[in-house]
Amino acid sequence: MKIVIVGSGLAGLSAGYKLCKSNEIVIFEKDAEIGGMAASYCQDFAGKKYFIEKYYHHIFRSDSELLDMIRELGLEGQMLWLKGKNAYFVDGKNYPMNTPAEISRFKPLSFTDLVKLGLLVLRIKLINDTTSYDRIKAKTWILDTAGQSVYENFFAPLMKSKFGENAENVSAAWLIGRVKIRSDRGKEGEKLGYLRGGFNSLIEALAKEITAKGGRILQNEAVKEIIIKDNTVQGVMANGDFIPCDAVISTVEPRVLDILTKGKLGTLHATLQDIWYQGTACALIGLEKGLMKDGNYWLNIKADVPFGAVIEHTNFMPFEDYGEHLVYVTSYFQDENDALWLKTEDEVLDSYLNGLENMFPDFSRNDIHWTKLFRRMDTAPVYEQGYLEKVLPFAPGPSGLYLAGMFSSTNYPERSMNGSVKAGFEAAKFFTKKEEKCEVCWLD
Repeated sequence: MKIVIVGSGLAGLSAGYKLCKSNEIVIFEKDAEIGGMAASYCQDFAGKKYFIEKYYHHIFRSDSELLDMIRELGLEGQMLWLKGKNAYFVDGKNYPMNTPAEISRFKPLSFTDLVKLGLLVLRIKLINDTTSYDRIKAKTWILDTAGQSVYENFFAPLMKSKFGENAENVSAAWLIGRVKIRSDRGKEGEKLGYLRGGFNSLIEALAKEITAKGGRILQNEAVKEIIIKDNTVQGVMANGDFIPCDAVISTVEPRVLDILTKGKLGTLHATLQDIWYQGTACALIGLEKGLMKDGNYWLNIKADVPFGAVIEHTNFMPFEDYGEHLVYVTSYFQDENDALWLKTEDEVLDSYLNGLENMFPDFSRNDIHWTKLFRRMDTAPVYEQGYLEKVLPFAPGPSGLYLAGMFSSTNYPERSMNGSVKAGFEAAKFFTKKEEKCEVCWLD
Protein backbone atom coordinates (compact mmCIF):
# COMPACT_ATOMS: atom_id res chain seq x y z
CA MET A 1 0.00 0.00 0.00
CA LYS A 2 1.18 3.54 -0.74
CA ILE A 3 1.04 5.86 2.27
CA VAL A 4 1.71 9.60 2.19
CA ILE A 5 2.82 11.16 5.48
CA VAL A 6 2.50 14.92 5.78
CA GLY A 7 5.29 16.19 8.04
CA SER A 8 8.64 14.72 9.11
CA GLY A 9 8.53 15.45 12.84
CA LEU A 10 8.73 12.65 15.38
CA ALA A 11 5.10 11.63 14.86
CA GLY A 12 5.48 11.37 11.08
CA LEU A 13 8.84 9.59 11.17
CA SER A 14 7.64 7.17 13.87
CA ALA A 15 4.59 6.26 11.79
CA GLY A 16 6.79 5.82 8.72
CA TYR A 17 9.21 3.66 10.70
CA LYS A 18 6.41 1.32 11.80
CA LEU A 19 4.85 1.03 8.34
CA CYS A 20 7.84 1.04 5.97
CA LYS A 21 8.53 -2.70 6.17
CA SER A 22 5.37 -3.64 4.28
CA ASN A 23 4.24 -0.41 2.62
CA GLU A 24 5.50 2.26 0.25
CA ILE A 25 6.12 5.40 2.31
CA VAL A 26 6.37 8.95 0.95
CA ILE A 27 6.97 11.72 3.50
CA PHE A 28 6.44 15.36 2.52
CA GLU A 29 8.33 17.98 4.54
CA LYS A 30 7.76 21.67 3.79
CA ASP A 31 11.04 22.74 5.45
CA ALA A 32 14.62 22.19 4.33
CA GLU A 33 15.42 19.99 7.34
CA ILE A 34 13.53 16.99 8.63
CA GLY A 35 12.63 16.58 12.29
CA GLY A 36 10.01 19.28 12.89
CA MET A 37 10.38 20.58 16.45
CA ALA A 38 13.24 18.08 16.90
CA ALA A 39 15.26 19.44 13.95
CA SER A 40 18.88 20.45 14.54
CA TYR A 41 21.48 22.97 13.49
CA CYS A 42 24.79 21.67 12.17
CA GLN A 43 27.49 23.84 13.71
CA ASP A 44 31.21 24.00 13.00
CA PHE A 45 33.24 25.80 15.67
CA ALA A 46 37.04 25.89 15.54
CA GLY A 47 37.03 22.83 13.29
CA LYS A 48 34.69 20.87 15.57
CA LYS A 49 31.47 19.85 13.83
CA TYR A 50 28.41 18.95 15.88
CA PHE A 51 24.61 18.89 15.81
CA ILE A 52 22.49 20.78 18.33
CA GLU A 53 18.69 20.95 18.47
CA LYS A 54 16.96 24.14 17.37
CA TYR A 55 14.70 23.72 20.40
CA TYR A 56 15.94 22.12 23.63
CA HIS A 57 14.90 18.51 24.30
CA HIS A 58 15.51 15.75 26.80
CA ILE A 59 14.10 12.34 27.73
CA PHE A 60 12.33 11.23 30.90
CA ARG A 61 12.66 7.77 32.47
CA SER A 62 8.96 7.18 31.80
CA ASP A 63 9.35 7.68 28.01
CA SER A 64 9.12 3.93 27.35
CA GLU A 65 8.13 3.97 23.67
CA LEU A 66 10.85 6.47 22.78
CA LEU A 67 13.49 4.54 24.75
CA ASP A 68 12.42 1.24 23.15
CA MET A 69 12.73 2.79 19.69
CA ILE A 70 16.18 4.15 20.53
CA ARG A 71 17.23 0.61 21.47
CA GLU A 72 15.71 -0.85 18.28
CA LEU A 73 17.67 1.66 16.19
CA GLY A 74 20.95 0.72 17.86
CA LEU A 75 21.41 4.09 19.57
CA GLU A 76 21.32 2.86 23.16
CA GLY A 77 25.08 3.33 23.48
CA GLN A 78 24.61 7.08 22.97
CA MET A 79 22.10 7.42 25.83
CA LEU A 80 23.26 9.41 28.83
CA TRP A 81 21.36 10.05 32.05
CA LEU A 82 22.54 13.28 33.61
CA LYS A 83 21.58 15.57 36.43
CA GLY A 84 19.96 18.76 35.16
CA LYS A 85 20.08 21.44 37.85
CA ASN A 86 17.05 23.74 38.01
CA ALA A 87 16.59 27.14 39.59
CA TYR A 88 14.00 29.92 39.83
CA PHE A 89 15.15 33.52 39.26
CA VAL A 90 13.06 35.85 41.45
CA ASP A 91 13.84 39.46 42.46
CA GLY A 92 17.38 39.24 41.13
CA LYS A 93 18.27 36.02 42.95
CA ASN A 94 18.60 32.39 41.86
CA TYR A 95 16.84 29.83 44.06
CA PRO A 96 17.92 26.20 43.44
CA MET A 97 14.86 23.94 42.98
CA ASN A 98 16.30 20.43 42.75
CA THR A 99 15.65 18.79 46.10
CA PRO A 100 13.06 19.18 48.87
CA ALA A 101 15.75 20.80 51.03
CA GLU A 102 16.51 23.42 48.35
CA ILE A 103 12.85 24.13 47.68
CA SER A 104 12.33 24.68 51.43
CA ARG A 105 14.72 27.66 51.15
CA PHE A 106 12.63 29.43 48.49
CA LYS A 107 12.28 32.81 50.25
CA PRO A 108 9.29 34.19 48.27
CA LEU A 109 7.13 31.60 50.08
CA SER A 110 6.57 31.43 53.82
CA PHE A 111 7.08 28.17 55.70
CA THR A 112 3.31 27.63 55.71
CA ASP A 113 3.14 28.24 51.95
CA LEU A 114 6.02 25.81 51.35
CA VAL A 115 4.10 23.15 53.27
CA LYS A 116 1.03 23.87 51.12
CA LEU A 117 3.16 23.61 47.96
CA GLY A 118 4.61 20.30 49.13
CA LEU A 119 1.16 18.91 49.91
CA LEU A 120 -0.09 20.02 46.48
CA VAL A 121 2.77 18.14 44.77
CA LEU A 122 2.09 15.04 46.89
CA ARG A 123 -1.59 15.23 45.99
CA ILE A 124 -0.72 15.49 42.29
CA LYS A 125 1.48 12.38 42.50
CA LEU A 126 -1.55 10.41 43.69
CA ILE A 127 -3.73 11.49 40.74
CA ASN A 128 -3.81 8.80 38.04
CA ASP A 129 -6.67 10.13 35.90
CA THR A 130 -6.80 13.84 35.03
CA THR A 131 -10.15 13.67 33.19
CA SER A 132 -12.15 15.28 35.99
CA TYR A 133 -9.67 18.16 36.15
CA ASP A 134 -9.97 19.12 32.48
CA ARG A 135 -12.86 21.51 33.00
CA ILE A 136 -11.27 23.15 36.05
CA LYS A 137 -8.94 26.10 35.57
CA ALA A 138 -5.43 25.55 36.93
CA LYS A 139 -5.60 28.92 38.68
CA THR A 140 -8.83 28.02 40.45
CA TRP A 141 -7.51 24.63 41.53
CA ILE A 142 -4.24 26.06 42.88
CA LEU A 143 -6.08 28.79 44.79
CA ASP A 144 -8.49 26.25 46.30
CA THR A 145 -5.73 23.74 47.08
CA ALA A 146 -2.73 25.84 48.12
CA GLY A 147 -3.90 29.44 48.44
CA GLN A 148 -3.24 32.88 46.96
CA SER A 149 0.42 33.23 47.92
CA VAL A 150 1.49 29.90 46.41
CA TYR A 151 -0.33 30.81 43.21
CA GLU A 152 0.97 34.38 42.90
CA ASN A 153 4.55 33.79 44.04
CA PHE A 154 5.23 30.39 42.51
CA PHE A 155 2.85 29.22 39.79
CA ALA A 156 1.52 32.43 38.20
CA PRO A 157 4.89 33.66 36.82
CA LEU A 158 5.65 30.22 35.34
CA MET A 159 2.22 29.92 33.74
CA LYS A 160 2.34 33.46 32.38
CA SER A 161 5.77 32.91 30.81
CA LYS A 162 4.45 29.76 29.10
CA PHE A 163 0.92 30.79 28.12
CA GLY A 164 0.90 34.61 28.23
CA GLU A 165 -2.60 36.06 28.29
CA ASN A 166 -4.02 32.51 28.11
CA ALA A 167 -2.42 31.53 31.44
CA GLU A 168 -5.63 31.95 33.43
CA ASN A 169 -7.54 29.69 31.00
CA VAL A 170 -5.17 26.71 31.21
CA SER A 171 -6.71 23.57 32.72
CA ALA A 172 -5.76 21.91 35.98
CA ALA A 173 -5.29 18.71 33.95
CA TRP A 174 -2.33 20.30 32.13
CA LEU A 175 -0.81 21.51 35.41
CA ILE A 176 -1.13 18.06 36.98
CA GLY A 177 0.43 16.38 33.93
CA ARG A 178 3.29 18.86 33.91
CA VAL A 179 4.07 18.56 37.62
CA LYS A 180 3.87 14.74 37.55
CA ILE A 181 6.51 14.58 34.81
CA ARG A 182 8.89 17.01 36.52
CA SER A 183 8.46 15.87 40.14
CA ASP A 184 9.77 12.34 39.58
CA ARG A 185 13.10 12.88 41.32
CA GLY A 186 15.11 11.43 44.18
CA LYS A 187 17.06 13.05 47.00
CA GLU A 188 19.79 14.14 44.58
CA GLY A 189 17.41 15.76 42.13
CA GLU A 190 16.15 14.98 38.64
CA LYS A 191 18.06 12.98 36.02
CA LEU A 192 17.24 13.56 32.36
CA GLY A 193 18.17 11.59 29.26
CA TYR A 194 19.99 12.85 26.19
CA LEU A 195 21.55 11.25 23.12
CA ARG A 196 25.25 12.00 22.83
CA GLY A 197 25.61 13.56 19.39
CA GLY A 198 22.15 15.08 19.70
CA PHE A 199 18.67 13.98 18.72
CA ASN A 200 19.71 14.44 15.11
CA SER A 201 21.07 10.88 15.50
CA LEU A 202 17.53 9.66 16.17
CA ILE A 203 16.00 11.65 13.31
CA GLU A 204 18.63 10.43 10.85
CA ALA A 205 18.33 6.82 12.04
CA LEU A 206 14.57 6.88 11.48
CA ALA A 207 15.03 8.43 8.03
CA LYS A 208 17.66 5.81 7.15
CA GLU A 209 15.33 2.95 8.15
CA ILE A 210 12.51 4.37 6.04
CA THR A 211 14.61 5.02 2.93
CA ALA A 212 16.39 1.65 3.26
CA LYS A 213 12.97 0.00 2.87
CA GLY A 214 12.28 1.99 -0.29
CA GLY A 215 10.55 4.97 1.30
CA ARG A 216 11.11 8.55 0.17
CA ILE A 217 11.44 11.74 2.20
CA LEU A 218 10.84 14.85 0.10
CA GLN A 219 12.21 18.04 1.69
CA ASN A 220 11.13 21.57 0.73
CA GLU A 221 7.93 19.95 -0.59
CA ALA A 222 4.64 21.11 0.89
CA VAL A 223 1.35 19.27 0.50
CA LYS A 224 -1.27 21.79 -0.63
CA GLU A 225 -4.36 19.60 -0.48
CA ILE A 226 -5.47 16.18 0.74
CA ILE A 227 -7.90 14.95 -1.91
CA ILE A 228 -11.01 13.31 -0.44
CA LYS A 229 -13.79 12.02 -2.68
CA ASP A 230 -16.86 10.06 -1.58
CA ASN A 231 -15.45 10.14 1.97
CA THR A 232 -12.31 8.30 0.84
CA VAL A 233 -8.74 9.57 0.48
CA GLN A 234 -7.61 9.63 -3.15
CA GLY A 235 -4.19 11.25 -2.78
CA VAL A 236 -2.51 14.63 -2.26
CA MET A 237 -1.61 17.69 -4.31
CA ALA A 238 2.00 18.89 -4.09
CA ASN A 239 3.90 21.19 -6.46
CA GLY A 240 0.87 21.23 -8.73
CA ASP A 241 0.95 17.46 -9.14
CA PHE A 242 -1.57 14.86 -8.00
CA ILE A 243 0.05 12.00 -6.08
CA PRO A 244 -2.36 9.08 -5.69
CA CYS A 245 -2.12 6.98 -2.53
CA ASP A 246 -4.06 4.51 -0.41
CA ALA A 247 -3.76 6.46 2.83
CA VAL A 248 -2.58 9.77 4.27
CA ILE A 249 -1.21 10.29 7.77
CA SER A 250 -1.32 13.99 8.57
CA THR A 251 0.79 15.45 11.39
CA VAL A 252 0.15 19.14 10.65
CA GLU A 253 -1.55 21.38 13.19
CA PRO A 254 -5.38 21.35 13.16
CA ARG A 255 -6.04 24.64 11.37
CA VAL A 256 -3.65 23.68 8.57
CA LEU A 257 -5.35 20.27 8.32
CA ASP A 258 -8.69 22.05 7.89
CA ILE A 259 -7.22 24.01 4.97
CA LEU A 260 -5.65 20.90 3.38
CA THR A 261 -8.92 18.95 3.55
CA LYS A 262 -11.02 21.88 2.28
CA GLY A 263 -13.42 21.54 5.21
CA LYS A 264 -14.35 17.95 4.27
CA LEU A 265 -14.04 16.53 7.79
CA GLY A 266 -17.67 17.22 8.64
CA THR A 267 -18.37 17.97 12.29
CA LEU A 268 -14.63 17.99 13.01
CA HIS A 269 -14.31 21.25 11.05
CA ALA A 270 -15.40 23.39 14.01
CA THR A 271 -13.01 21.58 16.37
CA LEU A 272 -10.06 22.10 14.02
CA GLN A 273 -10.79 25.82 14.03
CA ASP A 274 -11.16 25.89 17.81
CA ILE A 275 -7.78 24.38 18.79
CA TRP A 276 -5.36 27.19 19.53
CA TYR A 277 -1.62 26.78 19.13
CA GLN A 278 1.05 29.05 20.55
CA GLY A 279 4.36 30.02 19.01
CA THR A 280 7.95 30.03 20.24
CA ALA A 281 10.92 32.30 19.66
CA CYS A 282 13.89 30.21 20.79
CA ALA A 283 17.38 31.67 20.53
CA LEU A 284 20.53 29.57 20.68
CA ILE A 285 23.79 31.32 21.52
CA GLY A 286 27.35 30.01 21.21
CA LEU A 287 29.58 31.57 23.88
CA GLU A 288 33.23 31.75 24.82
CA LYS A 289 32.34 31.64 28.53
CA GLY A 290 29.62 29.91 30.50
CA LEU A 291 26.62 32.01 31.52
CA MET A 292 25.34 30.40 34.72
CA LYS A 293 28.38 29.89 36.92
CA ASP A 294 26.39 27.94 39.52
CA GLY A 295 25.97 25.09 37.06
CA ASN A 296 22.25 25.50 36.46
CA TYR A 297 20.85 23.81 33.37
CA TRP A 298 17.34 25.25 33.52
CA LEU A 299 16.42 28.66 34.92
CA ASN A 300 12.78 29.71 35.20
CA ILE A 301 12.37 33.47 35.45
CA LYS A 302 10.21 36.00 37.24
CA ALA A 303 11.71 39.27 36.01
CA ASP A 304 11.09 42.12 33.58
CA VAL A 305 12.82 40.47 30.61
CA PRO A 306 11.36 39.38 27.23
CA PHE A 307 11.84 35.65 27.85
CA GLY A 308 10.64 33.08 30.35
CA ALA A 309 13.53 30.64 30.63
CA VAL A 310 17.27 30.27 30.08
CA ILE A 311 18.63 26.78 29.42
CA GLU A 312 22.40 26.29 29.42
CA HIS A 313 22.92 23.09 27.46
CA THR A 314 26.60 22.80 28.36
CA ASN A 315 25.73 22.80 32.07
CA PHE A 316 23.95 19.53 31.23
CA MET A 317 26.03 17.94 28.48
CA PRO A 318 29.86 18.08 28.60
CA PHE A 319 31.40 21.27 27.21
CA GLU A 320 34.03 19.10 25.50
CA ASP A 321 31.41 17.69 23.11
CA TYR A 322 31.03 21.14 21.54
CA GLY A 323 34.13 23.21 22.32
CA GLU A 324 31.96 26.20 23.23
CA HIS A 325 29.21 27.04 25.69
CA LEU A 326 25.63 26.73 24.40
CA VAL A 327 22.70 28.66 25.87
CA TYR A 328 19.02 28.65 24.86
CA VAL A 329 16.89 31.72 25.60
CA THR A 330 13.22 31.15 24.92
CA SER A 331 9.77 32.70 25.07
CA TYR A 332 6.30 31.68 23.97
CA PHE A 333 3.85 33.96 22.17
CA GLN A 334 0.15 33.61 21.54
CA ASP A 335 -0.59 34.92 18.03
CA GLU A 336 0.83 36.46 14.86
CA ASN A 337 0.40 39.99 16.23
CA ASP A 338 2.96 39.44 18.98
CA ALA A 339 6.18 41.47 18.77
CA LEU A 340 8.25 38.27 18.97
CA TRP A 341 6.74 37.23 15.62
CA LEU A 342 6.57 40.67 13.98
CA LYS A 343 10.05 41.93 14.88
CA THR A 344 13.06 41.11 12.73
CA GLU A 345 15.38 38.33 13.85
CA ASP A 346 18.04 40.87 14.85
CA GLU A 347 15.51 42.85 16.91
CA VAL A 348 14.37 39.78 18.83
CA LEU A 349 17.94 38.66 19.47
CA ASP A 350 18.94 42.15 20.62
CA SER A 351 16.04 42.24 23.11
CA TYR A 352 17.06 38.83 24.45
CA LEU A 353 20.69 39.93 24.83
CA ASN A 354 19.58 43.07 26.66
CA GLY A 355 17.66 40.84 29.06
CA LEU A 356 20.70 38.63 29.65
CA GLU A 357 22.81 41.73 30.36
CA ASN A 358 20.27 42.82 32.98
CA MET A 359 20.20 39.41 34.66
CA PHE A 360 23.87 38.42 34.43
CA PRO A 361 26.34 41.28 35.16
CA ASP A 362 29.29 39.20 33.91
CA PHE A 363 27.70 38.51 30.53
CA SER A 364 29.38 40.31 27.63
CA ARG A 365 28.38 40.41 23.97
CA ASN A 366 32.08 40.17 23.19
CA ASP A 367 31.90 36.52 24.31
CA ILE A 368 29.33 35.62 21.64
CA HIS A 369 30.54 33.34 18.85
CA TRP A 370 27.22 33.18 17.00
CA THR A 371 23.45 33.41 17.49
CA LYS A 372 20.50 31.56 15.95
CA LEU A 373 16.76 32.16 16.25
CA PHE A 374 14.12 29.49 15.68
CA ARG A 375 10.55 30.81 15.40
CA ARG A 376 7.39 28.79 14.81
CA MET A 377 3.72 29.63 15.14
CA ASP A 378 2.70 26.00 15.76
CA THR A 379 4.85 24.98 18.71
CA ALA A 380 2.14 23.42 20.89
CA PRO A 381 -1.57 23.50 21.69
CA VAL A 382 -2.83 25.74 24.46
CA TYR A 383 -4.22 23.24 26.98
CA GLU A 384 -7.12 25.41 28.02
CA GLN A 385 -10.08 24.45 30.19
CA GLY A 386 -12.16 21.86 28.30
CA TYR A 387 -9.34 20.91 25.89
CA LEU A 388 -9.98 17.17 26.31
CA GLU A 389 -13.16 17.51 24.24
CA LYS A 390 -11.04 18.79 21.34
CA VAL A 391 -8.44 16.01 21.26
CA LEU A 392 -8.41 14.74 17.68
CA PRO A 393 -9.05 11.07 16.84
CA PHE A 394 -6.41 8.99 15.07
CA ALA A 395 -9.01 8.07 12.42
CA PRO A 396 -11.22 11.15 11.85
CA GLY A 397 -13.76 9.63 9.47
CA PRO A 398 -12.79 9.57 5.78
CA SER A 399 -11.45 6.16 4.79
CA GLY A 400 -7.66 6.25 4.48
CA LEU A 401 -7.08 9.41 6.56
CA TYR A 402 -5.19 9.20 9.85
CA LEU A 403 -3.94 11.87 12.25
CA ALA A 404 -0.95 11.97 14.60
CA GLY A 405 0.70 14.84 16.41
CA MET A 406 0.71 17.11 19.43
CA PHE A 407 -3.09 17.26 19.12
CA SER A 408 -3.38 13.50 19.76
CA SER A 409 -4.51 11.84 22.98
CA THR A 410 -0.96 10.56 23.57
CA ASN A 411 0.12 14.18 24.06
CA TYR A 412 -2.60 14.95 26.60
CA PRO A 413 -2.54 16.53 29.12
CA GLU A 414 1.04 17.60 28.32
CA ARG A 415 3.12 17.19 25.17
CA SER A 416 6.42 15.33 24.99
CA MET A 417 8.67 13.63 22.46
CA ASN A 418 7.39 10.30 23.74
CA GLY A 419 3.81 11.47 23.20
CA SER A 420 4.58 12.23 19.55
CA VAL A 421 6.28 8.86 19.05
CA LYS A 422 3.24 7.13 20.54
CA ALA A 423 0.94 9.19 18.29
CA GLY A 424 2.84 8.01 15.21
CA PHE A 425 2.68 4.41 16.41
CA GLU A 426 -1.06 4.66 17.10
CA ALA A 427 -1.82 6.09 13.64
CA ALA A 428 0.22 3.25 12.11
CA LYS A 429 -1.73 0.74 14.22
CA PHE A 430 -5.07 2.17 13.08
CA PHE A 431 -3.97 1.84 9.44
CA THR A 432 -2.73 -1.73 9.93
CA LYS A 433 -5.93 -2.84 11.69
CA LYS A 434 -8.04 -1.35 8.90
CA GLU A 435 -6.05 -3.20 6.25
CA GLU A 436 -6.16 -6.48 8.17
CA LYS A 437 -9.94 -6.14 8.47
CA CYS A 438 -10.21 -5.47 4.72
CA GLU A 439 -8.14 -8.59 3.96
CA VAL A 440 -10.41 -10.73 6.15
CA CYS A 441 -13.51 -9.30 4.44
CA TRP A 442 -11.99 -10.05 1.03
CA LEU A 443 -11.19 -13.64 2.04
CA ASP A 444 -14.75 -14.12 3.32
